[in-house]
Amino acid sequence: MRLRVPALGCVCVLLAGACGLVPGGDGPERDTVTVWLMKDSASKDFLDRFTEEFERAHGDLDLDIRIQEWTGIGEKVEAALETDATAAQDGPDVIEVGNTQVPQYVEGGGLLDLTLESLRDWGVRDWLPGLAEPGRQRTTQYGIPWYAANRVVIYRKDLFEQAGVEAVPKTRQEWLSVTESLNTAGNQGIYLAGQDWYTLSGFIWDEGGDLAVEDGGTWRGTLDTPAALRGLDFYRQLQALGDGPVDADEEHPPQAGVFAGGRVAQIVAVPGLARAVVRQNPELEGRLGFFPVPGPTADKPGAVFTGGSDLVVPKNTDARDGAVAVVEALVSAEWNTDLARTMDYVPNKTTLAPAVAGEEGVAAMAAGAAQGRATPSTPEWAGVEADNPIKEYMTAVLSGADPETEARRASRRITQALAVPLG
Repeated sequence: MRLRVPALGCVCVLLAGACGLVPGGDGPERDTVTVWLMKDSASKDFLDRFTEEFERAHGDLDLDIRIQEWTGIGEKVEAALETDATAAQDGPDVIEVGNTQVPQYVEGGGLLDLTLESLRDWGVRDWLPGLAEPGRQRTTQYGIPWYAANRVVIYRKDLFEQAGVEAVPKTRQEWLSVTESLNTAGNQGIYLAGQDWYTLSGFIWDEGGDLAVEDGGTWRGTLDTPAALRGLDFYRQLQALGDGPVDADEEHPPQAGVFAGGRVAQIVAVPGLARAVVRQNPELEGRLGFFPVPGPTADKPGAVFTGGSDLVVPKNTDARDGAVAVVEALVSAEWNTDLARTMDYVPNKTTLAPAVAGEEGVAAMAAGAAQGRATPSTPEWAGVEADNPIKEYMTAVLSGADPETEARRASRRITQALAVPLG
């Protein structure tokens, strides 16, 4: 929160270990804006440069950036939001939160309404939907998109060439045909675990379905709709073209290790996983490529689950103007592009995608992010994931059970979980 310090003082950024520029002489007192950012979201070099430029542009403000761990962050943020203004002077004025975490903080009533600021000149019309939608409650914007990451197809260029595949697929039907042609000489056309429900979600959204919908303030599971069932049917066809286990997700075993084994042509993952693959199998250096998850038609990529971060401002801040200034700077085209290039992220706006066009994996992510979505915007969704009925549903259908029967059962469980308030 805001602290008063002499003009000649220097408030250091905890991560950067460097002080901002402070005008000399007996100038006005400076206010400190405390910012909580998550570990590894931004590099030390980026934060050094941002802090120096921000403090130069805002002569009455100093930044105190405090790096947080993801483990246990939910409880820590909730505690900070619940603290009254008088007791919160050492707490955060700006907080980075996961995009799907915003609804739970909104429900607690501890976030500042940033609708007017975001509508004014922050590029709201171009925000990635997968970041913007979870930060919004009806027409009120609480979470401001910062950066995104999402799944793409990582593929073996050499195996595509050996199979005579001259171009990456642009549609889902092409993807099935190409994948089938890659099942040669002991190779798997694709490794897709049976419980990769994030990837399934994209296929459901492509068909016009959803995992759950709200009606009159009540949420209900919708895996049993015709659209959602069509999404699962495509997943079933694609998954059958490889040897992925039907009763496990992409981390059991870790698909990076499976891909590194050298007999898999494709996986669906964030581009950064390619580094782990090459570390385990250096022979794959230079052989990996990336393309967006194909959609039903060639005019645009398929929908994907969008992960990433939003920036929020606690309602109990006593440095409102300074906090808004920090958010405005971080989400600006200049700094958002800088962050994306530095960290291999997708920028927060579709219009900034050209800034990462030179990096194949990030460019593929950015193309998919334009069609991105997030999980249902309700704080109770965490209860669904805690005992995930979608995974069990997928395994049952891939093992031969009736899709409609299993979809109704899973939808009922989702509805029940969403009716139980967290806390």
